Amino acid sequence: MPPLQRVDLPERLLRHLLTRIRERAISVTDLTQLAAWLDSNPIVPADRWFKRFPGMIVCGEGQLIKTFLKPTQIPVGEEQSG
Repeated sequence: MPPLQRVDLPERLLRHLLTRIRERAISVTDLTQLAAWLDSNPIVPADRWFKRFPGMIVCGEGQLIKTFLKPTQIPVGEEQSG
């Protein structure tokens, strides 16, 4: 299980994530909660995973966050707790 990659993200992925933040109106509060979770150095599965927050769902694959979903959307993968 790899740790999440937080630096040197591929440029295309970073642009995608920023677009999803804008399109899905993800709040500063949600991003602050994401930052706190990232600061805990979570270990995630090598395959698809997701983490629920009150205003969004973070979806990833391996050590990369791949997208953000609205709470009403259906994620794919192993749900992460904590």
